[in-house]
Amino acid sequence: MRQVAVALFALGTAAGCGAPPPPPPVVDERPAPAAAPFVAGTPVLRRGNGGEPETLDPHRAQSVPAQNILRDLFEGLTAEAADGSVIPGAAAHWDISRDGRRYTFYLDSTARWSDGVPLAAEDFVYSLRRSADPATGSPAVQVLSPIANAQAVFAGHLAPAELGVRALNPRTVQIDLENPTPYFLSLLALPPAYPLRRANVEAASDTFTRPGMLISNGAYVLAEWRVGSRIRLLKNPHYRDKDHIAIGEVHYYPIADQNAELARYRAGDLDWTYDLPNARLDWLRQQFPEALTVAPWLGTYYLGFNLTRPPFSDAPDLRRALNLAIDRELLVDKVTRFGELPSFNITPPGMPGYHQPRPVETGWAQAEREAEARRLYREAGYSAERPLRLELRYNTSANHKKIALAVAAMWRAVLGVETTLLNEEWKVFLQNRQQKRVTEVFRGGWIGDYNDPYAFLEIFRSTHRQNDTGYADPSYDRLLDRIAAEPVPVRRFRLLSEAERRLLAAQPVAPLYTYVTKRLVNPGLKGWQDNLMDHHPSRWMYFAGGGSTPDDPTPVAGGEGP
Repeated sequence: MRQVAVALFALGTAAGCGAPPPPPPVVDERPAPAAAPFVAGTPVLRRGNGGEPETLDPHRAQSVPAQNILRDLFEGLTAEAADGSVIPGAAAHWDISRDGRRYTFYLDSTARWSDGVPLAAEDFVYSLRRSADPATGSPAVQVLSPIANAQAVFAGHLAPAELGVRALNPRTVQIDLENPTPYFLSLLALPPAYPLRRANVEAASDTFTRPGMLISNGAYVLAEWRVGSRIRLLKNPHYRDKDHIAIGEVHYYPIADQNAELARYRAGDLDWTYDLPNARLDWLRQQFPEALTVAPWLGTYYLGFNLTRPPFSDAPDLRRALNLAIDRELLVDKVTRFGELPSFNITPPGMPGYHQPRPVETGWAQAEREAEARRLYREAGYSAERPLRLELRYNTSANHKKIALAVAAMWRAVLGVETTLLNEEWKVFLQNRQQKRVTEVFRGGWIGDYNDPYAFLEIFRSTHRQNDTGYADPSYDRLLDRIAAEPVPVRRFRLLSEAERRLLAAQPVAPLYTYVTKRLVNPGLKGWQDNLMDHHPSRWMYFAGGGSTPDDPTPVAGGEGP
């Protein structure tokens, strides 16, 4: 059977194939480092960006492509340096109370909106309340969960005005937390914490994100959005650190097909790619040794099961059978091929202070896993005469297709499962996952917003807006509450491990591997630094020698966003 599995796998890939409380963290009050000396002219940075962003409303965005653009358009109270470390953003400095539960932020006196109006403390109060308001429907609202009263606001039990944030004066924001949260400063650099101008939003709630209408406070402003073609940003003339920004214009291209994106890079149309086709690793190493960049990424690739409907509701053994039938070592060696780490865990390895629970199957040979998979499959009532028939959904991508083909071949060879593959455009795919009406198995991937296991485990809270599996366990939710309230790191990590162990036993997802980022980066582009979050704001970039110039320097106000 093992030989048959490998043979079918090869055919499939060939076919197209996070005591007393700890002391408060040290406050970084250093000025933001300069990205580079300013280069004369208007150099343009052309970024491949995967799929079309679902929105440029920072409080409603959830995809990586949308967040890449939002990091250029907006700035939170804190920001990120090129290496991913937390630095001052719209707040020049801050104070933290001795108990770690009160943060006081003092706005930079030069912080402005993109139309030149000074940024005010009330802008952040309004925006944090809007982001937390259930009427907004923020899919990433849990980022704000450490703030006092946040969970009650999320659930609609308290009004957004009860969120633990207030303006002490026009330039001072105070935020109270439920419990000390050592990574809180990093959360404020994320889109759910970005400011929006209240008058702008309320005057045009459905269209304020369009070019010519979006008022932002980041290094760049939105000049053009041609759906399916290009999003163009221009340097913000009112940005507080504008004199240290070398890139005058940034183009984002939504290219979902990795082979098409590679062709664009080879033709000189892109300065970096969002991704690369897995099958071309050896050729890429030969042809682009200086441009090829592969780095660890704080993320897990998995397959999710819809637990709200058959065949996976009340069927943990069936879910485990499918999980065990996947040969992860073969998958990363023959399909993904860029150094991804096979994994049975929800969390990536190597998080400081955290010891992952080790599922028993990690110590088995693949033949043992497959034997157990067949036993569980039979006990679930399936056989060669009565095979499981299921649908596996994935969003448009040559790499996702190859992984889906490989997994389907393994399931068929080991268990006899008949799998129908369904490819969906990104926004349709997200909608189907969230609604849980038609999904059975779906491709999933989670990139940590901060370097802590809680970033991965909290998405399986029963009320989390990105819990697309429908997993609901009151005991698991109570564990997450205890983790959030636990001030002693050793005890907190022990609770995190217990939560992950409980999650793995329930098997709402089948983790496959830990991500790496893989892309081509123009060797002439400087300021790039690998970091675990894979966050690369354009403000830190510059070209050796000046770089390319825009093909159309005139701002365009057309191109309606979704």
